[in-house]
Amino acid sequence: MDFKLSEDHSLLKDMVAKFVRQKYDFETRDKIIKSEAGYSAEIWAELAELGLVAAVLPERVGGLGGTGVDIMVVMEELGRGIVVEPFLATAVLGAGMLAEEGATGRGPALLDDVVAGGHLLALAHYEPGARYNADKVDCTFKDGKLTGAKSVVIGGGQADTLIVSAKGADGLVLVLVPKDADGMSLRNYKTHDGFSAAEVTFDGVTVGADDVLATGAAAEGILARAIARGTFALCAESLGAMENARDATLEYLRTRTQFGVPIGKFQVLQHRMVDMCLEIEQARSIVLLAASKLESEDSEKHLSAAKALTGRIGRMVAEEAVQMHGGIGVTWELTLAHVAKRLVMIDHWFGDTDHHLKRFQKLSNAA
Repeated sequence: MDFKLSEDHSLLKDMVAKFVRQKYDFETRDKIIKSEAGYSAEIWAELAELGLVAAVLPERVGGLGGTGVDIMVVMEELGRGIVVEPFLATAVLGAGMLAEEGATGRGPALLDDVVAGGHLLALAHYEPGARYNADKVDCTFKDGKLTGAKSVVIGGGQADTLIVSAKGADGLVLVLVPKDADGMSLRNYKTHDGFSAAEVTFDGVTVGADDVLATGAAAEGILARAIARGTFALCAESLGAMENARDATLEYLRTRTQFGVPIGKFQVLQHRMVDMCLEIEQARSIVLLAASKLESEDSEKHLSAAKALTGRIGRMVAEEAVQMHGGIGVTWELTLAHVAKRLVMIDHWFGDTDHHLKRFQKLSNAA
């Protein structure tokens, strides 16, 4: 099997990598995460102008691909730069749901504005107390009124529109709720790694018929595929962050001296570095496999395998990189500290290592 990227994917990867290097250095990122918005509208507009939102959407809605490899290429490079812009929330999750064939109402009409960078989205699905249980939905939608609460809504405070899951008369329903809707309260906060999330409550929020995105089986399918894409995107992002940590550690071992020689000359550190590199290559293999299986019937099993493995390896890489840097490895002024925090946080989004190991075993037994 040929694991090399196609020419188009190589060009896309190089374009994203070049943009991150030139426009998203450590100082720029630091200013962004310290800002009230938590992201840069200018940077987001440039990402959209480059066609990155379109790159993760299917061609039938005007996108440029939307395959597993497309998502992997973009998210890996954004992960390498630990970019905090709401790409996962808006492009992978939100726009991906609006682009589904079963989507109705005004949802599909929003796509052009989202792709152009003029509208931000967020998926409000997980609820307080549900932990990683995506099947738990206590939020209700009855007689056009939405009531309930959602927890850890990724990019929720930045979104112009929330896509909310709820229990309706015909089963699951997905509705669109604008950020200024009456009866909705939102508490935005920074996560451990400098990104943003929100706690949201709905107290009889009125939802018009045109704001219903999908109901019943169609809604269940749209939501399941969105979570699958989001889980895979996090695996690819984690891979990029691991490579960032690896490269930073290699450079540090070459330049930091002790007893008159670079510490990279010490055999014990060489062995630890080799182990890190081998683990990252193993992570790359499982992410590539998940990319090739993203649209297959057994995709869930491969996604859980990828999330479990990248979660374990991501933590290992973060810990090893910090330890080989010594005390400086945890200082906020060093990029590595931010990378390590992001790797730990990725493990917890959409299910951690333990959750996906159990899920993989269950799916494998069922198969």
